[in-house]
Order: sequence, then structure tokens, then C-alpha cells
Amino acid sequence: MIQQSAGAFTSPAALARGRRHCLSQLVSFGRHTITGLLRNQNRTQQDWTADYRFYAQDRVAVDQLFGQVRAEIEACQPDQPLVAAMDDSLLRKTGRKIHGSRYQRDPLSPPFHVNFVRGLRVLQISAAVRQGSAGAARLIPIDFRHAALPAKPRKDASPELQAAYQAERAKKNINLVGAERLTALRQQMDQSGATARRLLISVDGRFTNSTLLRRVPARTGLVGRVRKDAAFYYPPEQQPAQGRKRKYGRRCPTPEALLKDEQVPWQTIKAYAAGKTYEFKVKTLGPVYSAMDQGQHALRLVVVEPVPYRTSKHGKLERREPAFLICTEPDLPLSELLQAYLWRWDIEVNFRDEKTILGVGQAQVRSEAANQNAPALAVAAYAMLLLAAVKTYGTQGQPDTFQRPRWYPRKPAQRPTTNELINQLRYELWSDALQTHFTGFTPNTAPDHNARKCDHPLESAIFLSVK
Repeated sequence: MIQQSAGAFTSPAALARGRRHCLSQLVSFGRHTITGLLRNQNRTQQDWTADYRFYAQDRVAVDQLFGQVRAEIEACQPDQPLVAAMDDSLLRKTGRKIHGSRYQRDPLSPPFHVNFVRGLRVLQISAAVRQGSAGAARLIPIDFRHAALPAKPRKDASPELQAAYQAERAKKNINLVGAERLTALRQQMDQSGATARRLLISVDGRFTNSTLLRRVPARTGLVGRVRKDAAFYYPPEQQPAQGRKRKYGRRCPTPEALLKDEQVPWQTIKAYAAGKTYEFKVKTLGPVYSAMDQGQHALRLVVVEPVPYRTSKHGKLERREPAFLICTEPDLPLSELLQAYLWRWDIEVNFRDEKTILGVGQAQVRSEAANQNAPALAVAAYAMLLLAAVKTYGTQGQPDTFQRPRWYPRKPAQRPTTNELINQLRYELWSDALQTHFTGFTPNTAPDHNARKCDHPLESAIFLSVK
């Protein structure tokens, strides 16, 4: 897949360097800094400036790499709509001279005390690849963007500078960036010939607002979470003979009121979540209109009753909070609507794997271009790894090179984990170097002095892991 994306690199030398960095991002031990990747490639005694310039001087068009991944995902499921999820995250940083780094709310802080950490704000879109007929899916990243805010001026700055900062900050709003990336995704699909394919995007409550709802592109549906007291309106019963036409009729019940209304019957919908199929009870109301998008779209309001669960086999029966959803496509079947929102959780798994396993954001770079390209290339390598596993083992297959440890839960594995795929890649890269060599015997074949050199020597990687 890297070779198929050769057009994304500015030269053959950049392609070779990008290939080494993509593989190093996946198989490296320790911190995934630029120097850590060079240690993995056994290039510590060579000039490293070209590797930093590779990111700082835009030697790779990361959007084309993600476009190749998206095209492969569409080819895997030709007759299905492209279901995707969008969310933002925080890459922690400590340097004050890093472009785009600033103090932001720590999402891991306790609810009773909000903490602040320094980091970079990023936005990601992941597309779903269906796995089997039960309703499972795996999300694979198809877009990654550093959504940096402008640097805040000093308190004693001139009024003109303060006004310019506020105007630039409004342009870099995370919801506005999300709308721009969603529009770009729809345009890429149209340019590749997928104009008839429907795009369904799932977001959380952060993006379900007027900024995004007013900019939903054509042939695109949005499923988002709303507040329990959000205001919605029925369609107008009649229009005035003269003057402006009405957009809203009488006000309909709030999502919380709809949940408690015993006059509205529950519907049972089966959907896949957390490893198995559940029966969800839902209530729906539509079409309704909202002031968030100035009545541009007819919406469907859906209330999902929480599913009871137990933390242990004999534990107390617990209940989660209900979910209040809206969809910009009122005719979308409830089963598809609910399933698209349940698949959204897998983008959180993407963020966890990218930060904890692949070390996305650990590269010590400071420029604007490098802070976009370095983590984006690592995420693109992660996306190619997941997609290669789907193409090699199928949607439900797994590598069988290694036997699972005995302490793993004795349950059927539904999909390979990221660590299992990385171990398989390490095995394929280093299996020749791990073979047993006997001394004292004369080889039957002449030595090959022009053997292919491995981009990731085993000894360099081992020394890096024990450093």
C-alpha cells in the first residue's frame, strides 16, 4: 500500500525514507521520537537532518495516503454506504515553542476538579469496515488534522492585534475545522467517482451544534448526540398567505420529556455493541426541526433507553445514562442509525492505540508543518496496518503465527488486536535474522554478497529496546 501511494511523496528518495519511517513507527520499541525511529533503522551514524526536513518541508502529502486507505475501504464494501466517525483528541506536549501547543482541559481529570495540560489539539475521522454478519465493525483512520489555535497575544497588546487574534481564533474553531474536513471528505469521494455512495458521519455532543449542522454537505447524513433539554419543533401546520414562510410549528417535547412520556411506545432494535448483539429500546419522533441549523434539515429525534449491566457475575444490576440522538436523514432506518452511533466508540480505541502503542505525538518537532506531518504519518501507518490485516486475513481472520498465552480469556477472538498485528509484522521483518545458525559446517551454497539489506535491522531494534 505504501508503494501504491508513491505519488504522495515528492521524490523516490522521499518515498524510500517515508517507507522506512512508516515501518519504524509500527515496529519500534520505546519512545517513538525521530531519533528513536533512526535507531530502529540503524542510521544513528548518519546525518539526521534529512529525516527532520522530511516532515518540516512537506516531503509527503499525508492526505493522499489517507485517500488511498479510504479508496481501499470503499472497495472492500462496494454496495454499502461509507459510515465514519469524527472526534478530537489531545496530544500532550511540554515545550513552549512548539507550534500550536497550549494549555487545555485535561479530559482525564476528575469531574470535581478540572485540570489543565499542555498539548496539541488534533481532529480525526475514521471509517468503519464491517466484520461479519453480526454487526461488528472496525474503524480505520482516513483523515487526521492538527487543529491548532493561533498564539494568544499579551495582555498589553494593541486593540488591533487583539481583534486580529479573535478573528483568527474564530476561523480555527474545532467545530469549523470539523465541518471543513467533512466537506473535504465528501469532495474526495465525489472526485474518485463515488458520487452515488452515501456518507454517514457519527459525532458526539461536542460537534452536534449549529456550526457543523449548518455545513453538512450534500448526500451526507449526520448522527449526533444532543442535550436532554434541547429544543425541537414540529413542522408548521400551515403557511401564511403573505410574508415570510414559517420554518417551525409548535414546540415538541424535549428529549427527556419524550423519554418519560408513557404515551409514546417503545420500539425494540437489535444492534451490535461491546462484543455481542443487544436489544435496545428506543423512542423516535420526526420529522422535527431545530434552531441549531436554522431549520435547514428535517431531523429525527431518537431516545435510547440505557441497557442494564453487571460489573461482575453476582454484582448489582447497574444502568447507564440514556442517549438522546438526532439524525439529519429522517428516513434512515432506526437499526442503521443506532448501529452507526454505536460504532463511533471505536474511534476512542483508535486514539488509545495511537497514543499508547504507536507513540503518536512523541516526535520532538516544533514547526507547523512537522507538527502536522509527523503524527499524521504515524496514524497513516497505523491505518495501513489495520487495512492490510483486513485484506490479508479477511474481516474476521487472525494471524496464526503465535499461540495466544494461556492466561488470555478463553473466548473466541473476534478480531486481532493492534499488538498482535505489530508482533506479526515484526516476525515477518525479522524472521530471517532470528533463525538458528550452526557453525563448523561447510555451507552447500555460495554466500550471497549482494543480499537485500533490511530496512530495520534486528540488532538495532534490540539495543533500542534495552536502552
